Amino acid sequence: MMARLPGLGPRSARRAVLFLIKKRSILLGPLADAMRQVADTARECLNCGNIGTTDICEICRSEKRGNGELCVVEDVADLWAMERSGVFKGRYHVLGGTLSALDAVGPDELRIPKLVDRVKSEEIQEVILALNATVDGQTTAHYIAEQLEGGVRVTSLAQGVPIGGELDYLDDGTISAALRARKSV
Repeated sequence: MMARLPGLGPRSARRAVLFLIKKRSILLGPLADAMRQVADTARECLNCGNIGTTDICEICRSEKRGNGELCVVEDVADLWAMERSGVFKGRYHVLGGTLSALDAVGPDELRIPKLVDRVKSEEIQEVILALNATVDGQTTAHYIAEQLEGGVRVTSLAQGVPIGGELDYLDDGTISAALRARKSV
């Protein structure tokens, strides 16, 4: 069962299980209780798709976050990464994945119709597409931009050389994106 978790192969899962069994009294029981509590209380925000313990998450309930900016991310892990930076002060919309013809994932399998409704009903001035720089991520970004065309400003995160990155270690696509997105110094 543990080997089904992301990032754990059979050997890592076996080591984790053996460690938990060895530390049964201080780790296994509390971990089982915590997992049971999460299973009983965790729910998806009805508005944005974030994970919390109430039907509407803290971010969506916060009046300070109602600044007209909506950041669109693929999944909750991306939302949490954006929050970890502490820079974005608007609200979010979790798509639940990306469009993929190969996997038969269309707009209705994602939360794209809900996004379009939110933009119309919540006085959104800017939609920031914070999607991964993959083929499916870019396809999804273009589709969303077409759906929102004319009604709201649509932007995307900058792409290119990371802080501390060395050109010699970057792939051609990253260098190309950085060159196209260059700015005055």
